[in-house]
Amino acid sequence: MADPKQEEFLDDIEALEAELEEMAAAEEAAGDEAEDDEIARLRAERDELKDRLLRTLAESENVRKRAERDRREAEQYGGSKLSRDILPVYDNLRRALDAAGEEGRAAAGPVIEGIELTLRELLNIFSKHGIALISPEVGDTFDPKVHQAMFEAPVPGTKAGEIIQVMAEGFLLHDRLLRPAQVGVSSNTGG
Repeated sequence: MADPKQEEFLDDIEALEAELEEMAAAEEAAGDEAEDDEIARLRAERDELKDRLLRTLAESENVRKRAERDRREAEQYGGSKLSRDILPVYDNLRRALDAAGEEGRAAAGPVIEGIELTLRELLNIFSKHGIALISPEVGDTFDPKVHQAMFEAPVPGTKAGEIIQVMAEGFLLHDRLLRPAQVGVSSNTGG
């Protein structure tokens, strides 16, 4: 049989061992909790960095697309100022042909032919660079998207909004209006 003091001593040792195990478990749990907190913080930081990376990638893709669109537009429409500046040359050649009439053609045939060839070549160059002629006819309906009304007048036998005179032809550069056709429009309300 064991001595009661020994048993008491052994009980104290067991109690101390249990207390030490509890303390070690508590310390380990606290360490695990600190580790868990650190892991949670690192995961949150990782998620934030991943989100920032994805946003940066999306933004750079948008910048690339915008730059590509700007490049295409510059390629297509970059010459619009020069094109607008050349339109009066077309107008003057057209007016010269219109003013020549039959008498002028008979008297200055080669000159008129030269003007016609120059005008045709100018139209070919326009076409090559995506410039299209807007050539309304008297009697067409006025379209504010491609026509500019220079005046309105009541003309018998016409409907309101009908073109009664074409003063200058218009031009499109690809799908953009370079210059509207300048027209006179009927203001008749009757018809």
